[in-house]
Amino acid sequence: MSAASYTGIPLALLATTAYNVGLILEKRALGQMPALDIRRVPHVIVSLTTSRAWLAGFALMLAGLACQTVVLTFEPVSVVQPVLASGVALVLVLSRLVLRERLRGGETWCVAAIAVSVVLLALSAAGTGTEVSHHAGAGWMAAVMIPSAVVGVLVAAISLRARTRKHGGPLTAVGCGVGTGLLYGVAALAIKGLSGILVRHQTVGDLAISVVSSPYLYVLVGCSAVAMLFFQAALQACRASIVIPVSGVTGIVYFIIAGTWLFHEHLPTSPGKLVLRLAGIALAAVVLITLSRQAPEEVPGPVAGGAGVTGDRLAGVRR
Repeated sequence: MSAASYTGIPLALLATTAYNVGLILEKRALGQMPALDIRRVPHVIVSLTTSRAWLAGFALMLAGLACQTVVLTFEPVSVVQPVLASGVALVLVLSRLVLRERLRGGETWCVAAIAVSVVLLALSAAGTGTEVSHHAGAGWMAAVMIPSAVVGVLVAAISLRARTRKHGGPLTAVGCGVGTGLLYGVAALAIKGLSGILVRHQTVGDLAISVVSSPYLYVLVGCSAVAMLFFQAALQACRASIVIPVSGVTGIVYFIIAGTWLFHEHLPTSPGKLVLRLAGIALAAVVLITLSRQAPEEVPGPVAGGAGVTGDRLAGVRR
């Protein structure tokens, strides 16, 4: 392990802890809000920004993203992302202890498989001496990021719209997770692009000008804003223990594949680590497909104009 890793890995752990604890705080705050209608963006923004509890979670999430940006300046994608993925385990623990959510049937095995895929990806990165790269061709970045963002928006929008239909529930959490995961993955690529600016510029003035004039800043802000709106609506309507891991793992796998290629960070040269990397990615893909078939229909959380009630609580009443 390099000297930078002794600093980078703890910072990545701090980033994923702050980010995921912030998400849990947001989920708890969303349960006390009226139903979010993604078609009424100003109303959604007002609802979120007037909630102190939600703002506290959002601030913690932003702190995690800031730490992620810093750590990407001196650690490669293949090392940082598996560490960030460890936040999946934290989400599962907090969703059970804080939100009182329970996984049902095959969901337990699927989420456990997500954790296994994270471990495989982490093991594939352990001990690798990959040189950190901060340069990627602008044309290739656009060719990858634009279609990915479009697909992410379509998948998330269709999934949320399906929830308003009688039989649209089973795929909502997984679809929203995949859609927002793609959008957050594109935002992560933009963060990686911005990290190169932090390395190349020494003075604060030059750094500020370069950041403001960089298209990556606006891709980051745009994708993050759209993903956040979809994600908050999905987080309110579905269980955090499904939406957050699916979104997180989708973004991680996308970022590892796209980021490693775009920034010329080579795959592990060791056959064993290469097998672990490919197995982790394949397992994550299988889990997403399986989970989309296993997830039971969710009961809508908050009702319009009323306080939030989670599907698990309603299911408990029925039982």
